Amino acid sequence: MKLTTRSEYALLALVYLARNEGEGFISIDTIATAQGIPPKFLEQLMLALKRAHFLRSAKGQKGGYRLAKRPDQIPLADVIRLFDGALAPTESVSENFYESTPIEKEKKLTKVFKDIRDYVSNKLEKTTIADVIK
Repeated sequence: MKLTTRSEYALLALVYLARNEGEGFISIDTIATAQGIPPKFLEQLMLALKRAHFLRSAKGQKGGYRLAKRPDQIPLADVIRLFDGALAPTESVSENFYESTPIEKEKKLTKVFKDIRDYVSNKLEKTTIADVIK
């Protein structure tokens, strides 16, 4: 698994919103400036996060985005899967995005990659946005 810029920026935006939860809706420009994210790129990510029910939005002068769920209800794994797909190091050991790969010919190699998948998946499933803002 390798995080793309999309996942990294989405996580940064969610962390910012979680840290500023009491402020209501926050504009894309405010988030982009605070986290160093290009605003147009962030706009695309925020729409994807909204469609996935991580965010709510409001239009107008006091509009913007806020979390649709509590920070402790947003596992890092869910956000990463939304933007990057499988958490596994190779598709042949992925539980959600399985595809056959040449490495399957060697069962012991496959076992190593399954162990890596399990560790990464468990860590990211158990770690929420709330855990990283403390």
